Amino acid sequence: MDVSLIISNLTNPTLLFFILGIVAVFIKSDLEIPPQISKFVSLYLLFSIGFKGGMELAHSGLTAEVSTTLGIAVALAIAVPLYSFFILRSRLDTANAGALAATYGSVSAVTFITASSFLADKGIPFGGHMVAAMALMESPAIIIGVILIRMFSEDNIPQHHSLKHVVREGFSNGSVLMILGSLIIGIVSDEKQAEGIKPFTSDIFKGFLALFLLDMGIVAARRIKAFGSTGGFLTAFGLLMPPVNAVLAILVAHALGVSNGNAFLLAILASSASYIAVPAALRLAVPQADPGLYIPMALAVTFPFNIVVGIPMYYYLVELLCKGAL
Repeated sequence: MDVSLIISNLTNPTLLFFILGIVAVFIKSDLEIPPQISKFVSLYLLFSIGFKGGMELAHSGLTAEVSTTLGIAVALAIAVPLYSFFILRSRLDTANAGALAATYGSVSAVTFITASSFLADKGIPFGGHMVAAMALMESPAIIIGVILIRMFSEDNIPQHHSLKHVVREGFSNGSVLMILGSLIIGIVSDEKQAEGIKPFTSDIFKGFLALFLLDMGIVAARRIKAFGSTGGFLTAFGLLMPPVNAVLAILVAHALGVSNGNAFLLAILASSASYIAVPAALRLAVPQADPGLYIPMALAVTFPFNIVVGIPMYYYLVELLCKGAL
């Protein structure tokens, strides 16, 4: 791998703020972002990326590549939790295996946003429909996870939490609703009118991303301390499964003629794990599952790995494959 690519990613200000958050916890600093500000910043990021994606999707229209990419995204959201479940079930009970499978089949919006910023810095084009791909991957993974738990569990899952309820919870979750709503608004908005909010949707985006990653660094460092007693299997899964999922996404995208930027973002989506939408849905649908497993794995193991190592690694693999070296 090109060393300059690694150095470029490690010296990115947004990543450095993430590392600062981790350092703050380990030196026992009182640095923290107030919860309400953190929530506002996360909603802003989802709003901005959704709105800009909608505008881009309105320009590009429903082309063959758009349809292919969205189809790959949904297929990955179904396939990843399926094979993840059977790997995890070898060491975990059914409820926790299903919850973790849903977590890894779903996506991290913050990882996607960071990867989008990475591409923008390099001047590599990608489609606005990738925001739609991200939104589409949230709910299928949750539904597959719940179905697997009900199929293989020896315990009775509360029947009042129907699949209809799970789907509604998945789509009504604040983060999912914001990204979908902003995407739709971006599609239908008048282009000239949209120019009026461009300073808010674009110009201050990276500053808010840096602030949010600072907060994520603090939260991840705190979570990883609690996660340390669970053993090596889950840690290994949280570090090895993302590259496996990313390579699968890249190979499929390349075989179907998806462009480099979109293939890279598909890899990011396939390799990330949800710590917002999935926990919100699973806390009601599968109360037997332990949030002390699936939240720290996504937030304290996989998320830092993807931000620091995964983004340059997957980008390198996309470039390598397109040069015919694989």
